[in-house]
Amino acid sequence: MQKMQRNDLKNMDLKEKYNKEIVPKLKEKFGYKNSLAVPKLEKVVLNVGLGSGLKEKNYLELVENNLKRISGQKPIQTKARKSISGFKIREGMIVGMSVVLRKKKMYDFISRLVNATLPRVRDFRGLSVKSIDKKGNFSLGIKEYTVFPEIKMDEVERLHGLQVSVSVAAKNREEGLELLKLLGFPFKNK
Repeated sequence: MQKMQRNDLKNMDLKEKYNKEIVPKLKEKFGYKNSLAVPKLEKVVLNVGLGSGLKEKNYLELVENNLKRISGQKPIQTKARKSISGFKIREGMIVGMSVVLRKKKMYDFISRLVNATLPRVRDFRGLSVKSIDKKGNFSLGIKEYTVFPEIKMDEVERLHGLQVSVSVAAKNREEGLELLKLLGFPFKNK
């Protein structure tokens, strides 16, 4: 009977795993009396800076389509607030794109990131613990978006990077790190 329960736990989605396994472990470790005090995921933000492709119309569409495939929703265009002559940027010019994932899409994305995307990164030896800030939020830079399983290699025209920021509702760095470890993030051992 225990084998059947273990197999059921492996097949459940990340939100169920959080509620059934992770919340009790965090309550036990940090001594929470209320389940609402336990750290949880708030949102995941995907960012792409357009950089050298600012002037190209095709590059803008390429980045937008890639973010749509990766996230499952339409990205927002980020515009420059100020003109910067050294970078040839004018106020109102599109300088990046971003997507904010919450709820079901957020948990699905993190599951795909941990189980499918990170193992595909070349020479991957684990995530750095230094990427976690004092509130427990985590940031990850990916040099090539082609590591995502949604991207077909024969459709790649031009490569660009991607930043993934995971916002966590935690009181401190230690709680955020423990939550991310229990969610399956492969951090390096010191």
